Amino acid sequence: MHDPIPTVTLPGGVTVPALGLGTWQMGEVKARAGEEIDSLRLGLDLGMTLIDTAEMYGEGGAERVVGIALEDRRDDVFLVSKVYPWNASRSGTIAACENSLRRLKTDRLDLYLLHWRGEHPLADTVAAFEELKAAGKIGAWGVSNFDVADMEELFAVPGGANCAANQVLYNLGQRGIEYDLLPWCRAHGVAVMAYSPIEQGRLAHRPELIHIAKAYQATPAQVALAFLLRREGVIAIPKSANLRRVRENRDAVDLRVTENDWAALDAVFSPPERKMPLAMI
Repeated sequence: MHDPIPTVTLPGGVTVPALGLGTWQMGEVKARAGEEIDSLRLGLDLGMTLIDTAEMYGEGGAERVVGIALEDRRDDVFLVSKVYPWNASRSGTIAACENSLRRLKTDRLDLYLLHWRGEHPLADTVAAFEELKAAGKIGAWGVSNFDVADMEELFAVPGGANCAANQVLYNLGQRGIEYDLLPWCRAHGVAVMAYSPIEQGRLAHRPELIHIAKAYQATPAQVALAFLLRREGVIAIPKSANLRRVRENRDAVDLRVTENDWAALDAVFSPPERKMPLAMI
């Protein structure tokens, strides 16, 4: 029996799994669509019922893959997508959302994010998000790749404090947000979504991580996910089109690493002691 996946409660009271499914680089090669769909459906079967995608991924291709994977189980899933910054004017955000909904074959998103900051005023994007929310097209909205100063600016615009989540690069090797952004988001009730939680596989090759993982008969990727699953208010969204890896990701929930071993990893992957520039991919 698996341990249950930890959950994170968003500001509106909706509870989501702290371990979801990413889709970056999906939908780019038609020949791979079948295995991508199968991996998403397996992830849902295993309880990872949050799917994160974006209009940017495969220029809509990832959303189309997700739409097929969700054809008969949309109501089981917390669905997240993102708008390009250059589409994030008031009218552009609404049009982009409609296009995403069409590709996803659904009538609503559960969470809609501004992918990163661009030229359009935050007030216009927020106004569009609030309009979409009032129309039932989205359940909540948030941002991605926002640092503390960006979040403070966002909260200063009308409706800006309704932001439900901030999706940022965060993993064992990229801990800069722990200094200020993660505490800020916790203090303001904003969930943090951690993208590239295994640093696109690079963490799996770190000898220190391999050594500790072996002691638990686990993979380095599982230890890296367990690191994030310990963090309050953090949702990890690993992407994999490999069924074995999807199962491995789910099994990370069952990993029980000792405090001594976490301390050993802290010595190698040091938490920040000062403000760091926000890491991005």
